[in-house]
Formats: sequence, structure tokens, C-alpha cells
Amino acid sequence: MKLCVFVLCLSFSGFCAFSQYCHEANYIVGCFFNGTTQISLDLDGDLCLYADFENDDVALTLPPFFYVNTSQFPHLYRNALRAKKACLGAQSFIKLLKLPEVTAPEVKDPPESILYPAEEVLLEVENSLVCFVNHFYPPVITVTWTKNNRLVSEGVSTSTYISNDDQTFHCFSTLTFTPEDGDVYSCTVEHPALEEPKTQSWSEHQDLALDLYCGVGLTVALLGVAIGTFLIIKGRYGH
Repeated sequence: MKLCVFVLCLSFSGFCAFSQYCHEANYIVGCFFNGTTQISLDLDGDLCLYADFENDDVALTLPPFFYVNTSQFPHLYRNALRAKKACLGAQSFIKLLKLPEVTAPEVKDPPESILYPAEEVLLEVENSLVCFVNHFYPPVITVTWTKNNRLVSEGVSTSTYISNDDQTFHCFSTLTFTPEDGDVYSCTVEHPALEEPKTQSWSEHQDLALDLYCGVGLTVALLGVAIGTFLIIKGRYGH
């Protein structure tokens, strides 16, 4: 494949909070020769925010209970714009050098995906389904959602691509929904490394079946412990 991207990565060595916990933050600027720029910040490998140039803002990927008003920190987006401008300058400079195209064997890694609810599922209570797509390369992927085999676009949000240590990528796609009895939701992933789209499905009955399975398993385990304890005591005292 043609190598048509260069990445500027600034990685802070780390910082300590209250002298007890050390963390690593990475501020990544991805510059593409097609003129696009991706900027993100992750903490200990988890994506915290990224620049959303389409909406002229910074998009947070923090849990819902951790609310931050990004308008109170205008420097975040201003710094992203400066980085984007630097990308354009670097691209122009490299083009002036007229470097020969570098080719390498095409590498494709198919994605793995799982689908799960963000919170405990209660009927008629709003929740979110998370489609976690991992270990794919190149970073080009399409995620679509269906409800009872019908396409859904409202309430869908997909994160930017996040790099893994093995040079593959992962991302999250979430669907806000209100579970109702009998509904079936599906997450379909399309990627160049897949011969056909990969689909994961979820229904409220799956959670009930899993709870029942875990409950029966726990009961059997406790019964086994009780019987084992009884036999040990009986063998020790001979009665």
C-alpha cells in the first residue's frame, strides 16, 4: 500500500496525582496528505477527547456522569486549530521535497467486535448499546445499526479511531435506545479485511438468559462447597 500519512505524536512521560498514582497522557496529531487532520488526547490508553473540526468544537468521550463544558476551555480547540495549521505546513514542505513514493506490502487486519449494554437493562428505561470494534487495520471502518432489521441513525455516535500498541486501531459506536420486550438490535461492521460484513445482535432476552445461567451456576457452586465441607468434616471425625 502507499504510505500516505505521517503522524506527529507528542507523548508526555507521565504525571502523578497526589503522589500515589502515575498516569500517561498522549496528545496525538495525525496529518494526512488528503488534507484531513485527526487530533486526540488519551489518558492511560483511553480516549478522552478529540477535535471535531466539522462542528468547530472538541468532542469528549468521557462517561456521562463526568460532565465538562468545553466552552469554558476555548484554548483546547484553538490549540487543535494551530496543530491543524502546522499539519498543512508540514504537508506543503514534504511535497516541495518531491520525495519518491514509498510502497510496502498491503496489510489488512480484520476487526473483532462485541455488542453489550452500557448499564443494567430495564424495560422502558433509556440505556445505551456499545459496539466495540478492535484490532483492525487500515483505520477505515463503517458501523451501522438496525432495530428489528430496520436501519437506525438517530441516537448513534461513533468515536474517532484510536491506535493500539500493535499498530492496529479500535473504536466505539454507541446507540441510545429504550429497551422494549421483543426488540432485537444489531451492529454491523464493514472493513476492507472482511470478506463480508460482520454482525453482532442483542436482545433483552439474552440478558435474562445470561442472568439465569449465572444464577444456576452460582447455586450449583454453593451446593458443591456445602457438600464438600460436609464430607471433609465427616471424614475428619469419622461420624
